[in-house]
Formats: sequence, C-alpha cells, structure tokens
Amino acid sequence: MAGSLASQIITAIGGPENVRSLTHCATRLRFELVDASKVDQNGLEHMQGVLGAVPQSGDRFQVVIGGGVATVYENIMHLPEMAGVGGASASGDGQKSNADVKAEARSKARGKVAWLDSFFEYLADSFRPILGVLLGASIIIALVNLLISLNVIPNDEVSAGWVFVKAIWKGVFYFLPIMVAYNASKKLKVDPWLGGAIMAILMTPQFTGLMDAKTTTCVENAALGTKSCTASIFGLPMALSDYSGNVFVPLLMAAVLALVYHGLKRIIPESVQLVFVPFFCLIIVGALTAFIIGPIGVWVGNGLGVGLAWMNTHAPFIFAIIIPMLYPFLVPLGLHWPLNALMLMNIQTLGYDFIQGPMGVWNFACFGATAGVLFLAVRDKDKDMRQTALGALAAGLLGGVSEPSLYGIHLRYKLIYKRMLVGCGLGGVVIAILGWLFPSVTAAGQTVHGVTTTAFAFTSLLTIPVFNQMWVYAVSIAVSFLTSFLLIITFDYRTPEQKAEVLARTSANQKGAVPSVEVKGAAPAAATATATAAATKTEAPAAAAATDEVNAPVAGHVISLDETGDPVFASRALGEGVGIQPADSTVVAPVSGVLQTVAETGHAFGIKTDDGVEVLVHVGIDTVKMNGEGFDVKVKANEHVNAGDTLVVVDFDKVKEAGYSTTTLMTVLNTVAFASVTPKTGVDVKAGESVIDIQR
Repeated sequence: MAGSLASQIITAIGGPENVRSLTHCATRLRFELVDASKVDQNGLEHMQGVLGAVPQSGDRFQVVIGGGVATVYENIMHLPEMAGVGGASASGDGQKSNADVKAEARSKARGKVAWLDSFFEYLADSFRPILGVLLGASIIIALVNLLISLNVIPNDEVSAGWVFVKAIWKGVFYFLPIMVAYNASKKLKVDPWLGGAIMAILMTPQFTGLMDAKTTTCVENAALGTKSCTASIFGLPMALSDYSGNVFVPLLMAAVLALVYHGLKRIIPESVQLVFVPFFCLIIVGALTAFIIGPIGVWVGNGLGVGLAWMNTHAPFIFAIIIPMLYPFLVPLGLHWPLNALMLMNIQTLGYDFIQGPMGVWNFACFGATAGVLFLAVRDKDKDMRQTALGALAAGLLGGVSEPSLYGIHLRYKLIYKRMLVGCGLGGVVIAILGWLFPSVTAAGQTVHGVTTTAFAFTSLLTIPVFNQMWVYAVSIAVSFLTSFLLIITFDYRTPEQKAEVLARTSANQKGAVPSVEVKGAAPAAATATATAAATKTEAPAAAAATDEVNAPVAGHVISLDETGDPVFASRALGEGVGIQPADSTVVAPVSGVLQTVAETGHAFGIKTDDGVEVLVHVGIDTVKMNGEGFDVKVKANEHVNAGDTLVVVDFDKVKEAGYSTTTLMTVLNTVAFASVTPKTGVDVKAGESVIDIQR
C-alpha cells in the first residue's frame, strides 16, 4: 500500500466518502463511518505505524496510533480528499457488519448495549480534548511540590510569585466546568460555545457574589468543609454553590441543552435561528441550570464523593485492592472515565482524592509488564517489538498514559494480563497495609487511611511528589512494577508458537539463516521442524521415491502467502508455500511422511517425507487462541500418514465467529534445500490436487 500513513489509513477505512466524522484522543483516531463493513481491519492491524484496530458498536471504529496520534490526525485532515470531512456529517446508510461484534477482548464488553456504549462515549469525549492541559497542570503541581519538599522554594502562599505559579495550574481546574461543557455540547452536536457560555454564568463574579448578599442564608457543611447558601431570585429560592472544578453539572447541563437546542431548531425558521436559538437557550437552559441542574449536579457529586470516602475509611483494604484490579479491564473498554470524574469531584468537594493512589498501582504494574516485554525484545533481537515497547514505556513512565502499552502490546498477548494482575494485586495489598499503618493528614487536619493527593495527576514518575505519604505510594508502585516486570521476563508473555514466530522472523533477517518452527503442544522431541540451512540439496535415501509436488490439504481457492495477511508467512521465514481459502471442513495430509509435530490445539501439523521434504500445515491465522475449540484432531505425533489421510476436521464457521481468518497456510520449511519451490496460485482445487512443485 503506497502513500503516507495518513492516506493508507483513509484507504483502509473505506475512503473519505466512508467517513462521517473523525476525532482523536491521547492515543486513538475515532471514526464514525457510513459503513463499517468496508473497513480493511486486517490491513490496518498490519500497517506500519498502527498499533491496533478496534471495531465498536454501530459504525464506530478506532485506530490506535499511540503518542503521535495528533500528528497523524492533522495529516489526515490536510489530505485533499478529506476536505469538508471531520466534524461534518456524511450521507449514506450503513449496515452493521459482523466485524462490529467481533472486536478483540478489549472491546468485547462494549457494543452489546448501544445506549450504554453511547453514554460512555459521551463521557469520554467530554474529557479527551482537555487531557493535555490536565496533564500539563498536574506536572506543574508535581514540580512545585518537589521543589517545596527539597526546600528550594518556600511553601508561602502570600508572596506574589507563589500566587502567580498557583494561578498557572489553578486556572485549569477552576474553569474545568466550562471546558467540559464545551466538549460535551460539541459531542451532542450543539454549538459548543453556547454550552460553555451557559456554564460560565455560574462562575461569574456577579453570580458567586450572591453568596455574600445580605438576603442570602448560608449553612456550613462540617463533613465536607463547604458552605451551602440559598438566595431569593424573583421570589424563588436558588441554591448557591461553588461550581469551580465541578464536572457533573456541565455534563447534565449539556444533555438538557441538547434537547432544548435541537427542539428549538425544529420550530424556529432557519433564517432567524442564528439569533433566536442562542437567545432562548441562554434564558431557558441558563435558568434551569442555576435553579435545578446545578444543585442536582452538586448533590450527586457530593453523594458519590462521600460514599467512596466512607468505603475508603471503613473498608480500606478492599478499596485499595479492587481499584488496581479493576482498572486493567476498565481502561481498554473506556469505562474508567466515570472514576476520573469522581477524582475531580473528590478534590472539589473533599479537598483531596484517594482513588489516584491505588490507580497508580495499576499503572505501574502495566508499565512493569511493558518493561519486561522490552527486556525480552532486546534479548531476542525483536526490532519491531523493541520499538513498540520503548515508545509505550516512555509514554507511561513520563506521561502516565497506559493506552500505548495496552493496545500496542498487552491486548495482543493475553498472557501478559495473567502476569500483570499479580503485580496489580500485590501492589494493592502493599498500599492497603502501608496506607493503614501510616495514614495521610489532609490540609484540613483530617486523618485518612490511604494515599491521598490534592491534585488531579496522571500517575507517572514525574507526579510522584503530588501524593501525601509519598514514600508509601513510591514503595507500592515499585512493588507492582517489579512484580510484573520479573514475571514477564521469567515466564515470558508469548505462547510457544508466538515465540517461535518471533525467533523465525529475527532469524530470517540474519544472512543465510533459516528458522525453525516450534508448535504449541508438540512433544519435546518433535516440537521443532528443523529447516535445513545448507545451500546444498537434500540427499534422499536410496529407497525413497522423490517428492516433487505437495498437494492441497483442503479444498478451496489458492492464494499466495503475500495475500494471507500473516507477516511471518509472507516474509517466507517459514519457507515458500501457499494459502488456501477453505471450501471444506476436512484437512488432509498433503504428502506422505511422519508427523513430527501435532499441535494440541489441532491448528498446526509438521510432516517430514521419507526423502526429507519438511511441510508445515497451519490451519487458520491466530487460531491457536481458540485452544482447540472447533478442531477435531484425527492423528498423533510421530505417526506415519499417507497423502490424503485426514489430519483434522475443522468447524470453520466457529473459527469465523471467533473473529479469526480461516485461510489455511502450507509451506515447505526447508525451501533452501531445493533448486526451486514453485507455488500454484489463483486456482480452485480439491484436496489432494497439486499446489506446489519442487525441483531438486
């Protein structure tokens, strides 16, 4: 596929005419498509510069890029063919494709209930665009706290310099409701400036000054350390609150605004909508927000904050352990956004947050697993994985962003989760015990069991200083990081087959090297079908008939290895061969010989003929992950078979339902031992018909 990465992505996504809108977050491009069935998901997943491709409900589709997503997004939006596409709508009626419900494990819990999926997308898109400024502000807070702890600068909130530094980061969180209102309105296809303006009403000096009016009555809330006031507005009572930093109110307000806004557009003539739609929205939604929505949002936020604080106080061990154990599953599904909102609400209502400490345990368990993968990639000379892991680790340790690790590595190798969850659990136990033995003391003098912070911080190395009882937090994240790291390098993160593919690919890159293939579940003596590295021809036993052709193991259409979509086979690291798109369920022996390998999952077979031809039959792509489900194996390792004998009967419908390719690959492993190995492609064959010619 020629052209820039931007143009390749648009081509694979179905072309610009298939794009309704395009946005991006910290790591992902988020498409809303006309027809998701037009997406070349396999092409995207194997595209250089793309970490993953994730179908979602309806016609939504995500392309995972990593830290450079903003640049890729800009490049896409500057493509000539993308003119007018982005936030604009496109016409067309797309049908939901099967791929939409066959997403990887990271999205299996999404898309089953459309309205719930939309709700979480609404939450996510309300926060994503401001992640950058939140991250920037959190790093400023961390650096200031570090300088204070080192006595480089005084903890003096009186000096003008300190007030200025505080204003730099305080402005982000003070005006956060306006930013959230802007994004939430935009998500609901409402003029975002209108949403921001309505939220700004509650933050003007005139509105906040009502708390000090003579006719206003106020009551102190000792538990939260806040003040609730009631003013009389045209004879109607209005509850007054400090809305700075609040995120629930703008989310509720934007939802109500969308109903009013779109309703007004239906009844007001288009010629005067520019004036009267904002006019009525400001009056109607502004009044509703001040009198009803605002107080409800504050009440909800306060209630959730107090409830979680109660749990943290009365069940700190459960809380400290359950948070890091849940996050590995919440983040890939986008279900962590409500917790992020609660963190902000805790800071606004309680003056501190206690969720981010345990959350940091999960983050560093994630980064520890990535560090382990990087260690093994360096050891195995796996250049591609080394680059992926190095970028993901840098994004995590310095930015606190876990998505590059999750989408680029962890969700592709499911064994990582088994190792990483041990790190999450052990780190959670440590932070629970130490947090109980050495409680934090808040600015208000409250004693809180657990690690707390007064800032919304992305849990990275740079933000460690923002946590109270910093040493407790540091020890906890170190335990989680090292546990995951050591488990990965000790037990690996790949199945034997995945490891063999990596070694085959790296071996093939070395001059004159021909790789061996290891198949999961084979007996140790027969686990490797050794490729002959010598450039000379194989000497056949005198009594053995020369094998000059390899037959089709299954009926179907024959394609080249380049068309199969598997980079290892396409590289010829496992020899020359063919791919067959099966039309039958029975897979037979393509040659006569001894079964040197029979995978316990039934997806791979290695046969060596009496005259030394080594043939690998691999049923489907990534079908090892099915763990033998749908594969009825008829043979055993070390058994002699004749060409045409049944090896396995496969339920290919079940393979398709699991989301894997049914293409059956067959290669001559010791290709270099022969004068030529010539595949016959582009034809339809029956099982037993010749598909590869061998010249000695």
